[in-house]
Amino acid sequence: MNEDFPQEPEDNVNLRQSNLWRYMLLVPIWLAATVLFLLMSMTFLDVILRSVFNNPIESATELTRLFMAILVFAALPLVSWNGENIVVDLFDPLFSKRVARIRDILIDLSCGILLFWPAMRIWDLAERSRRYGDVTEYLNMPQFYIGWFISIFTGYTAIIFVVRGFFRLFSAYRDN
Repeated sequence: MNEDFPQEPEDNVNLRQSNLWRYMLLVPIWLAATVLFLLMSMTFLDVILRSVFNNPIESATELTRLFMAILVFAALPLVSWNGENIVVDLFDPLFSKRVARIRDILIDLSCGILLFWPAMRIWDLAERSRRYGDVTEYLNMPQFYIGWFISIFTGYTAIIFVVRGFFRLFSAYRDN
C-alpha cells in the first residue's frame, strides 16, 4: 500500500498512475505546501516584529494575498482529481449506481470544459495588466505574474476534470 496518497472511495479515480501523472499532481501540492509554510512563517515573524519591535512587515498583507492565491490554485488540481470539491448531495439517494456514474462522468467533463473559459478570461486580464504595467503596492511586482499563474492552474484543473471524466468513462466500460 502506498502511504503517499490518502485512501479513496471505490468509485474515485486512483492516483496510482504512471510516474509522470503522479508528478504532475504532486508538484503543485509541494508548491502549495511550500507556500503554506512561507505564509505561516511570515505571519509568525510579522506578529513578533509587530509586538516586540513595533515594526511590522509592511508588505505582509500583499504577500498574504499572493500566497493565498498560489495556495488555492496550486491545490485545486489534486483536490479536483480526488473529487474532494464541495458537493451538495441532496439527490444522491435518488440515483442508482449506474446513473450516478453517468452523472459523475457528465459533471467531470462539463466542469472541465466550462473551466477553460475562466482560464482564458483570466489570461486576457493578466495580459491587460501587463500592457498597462500594473504592479503591486509594496513589492512593485508585476501583477500579471499572479494572473498568469491563476490562469495556468485553472486551465490545468480543467484538464484534470476532463481526464478524470475520461478515466471514469473508460473504467465504466471496463467494469461492464
